[in-house]
Amino acid sequence: MSRFALHHRCWNHEPREAVCRCPECGRSFCRECVTEHDARLVCAACLESLGRARGVRRRNLRRFVPAAMALGGIVLAWMIFYGAGQAAILFTARMEQSSWQSR
Repeated sequence: MSRFALHHRCWNHEPREAVCRCPECGRSFCRECVTEHDARLVCAACLESLGRARGVRRRNLRRFVPAAMALGGIVLAWMIFYGAGQAAILFTARMEQSSWQSR
């Protein structure tokens, strides 16, 4: 080996040779200590922090779910009552028309 070759050791397991470096924290890890996530090899600590960040984004969207459901319910109720009202108007108009024709 050349004199410039570096022998990295795993951050968690000192006797093991490191196979990759985590792109998030920059530490070297052995094969046991890394996991593939979004086509990258990431250490467990960084994977947990990435999962928490993704969970926060989901929680932010979940805040709007009750408001969206309430708005959807109001729109659905409006459509049902509007349709029932239009049907009642049409029904009464036809009944009046048929009563005038029968005279």
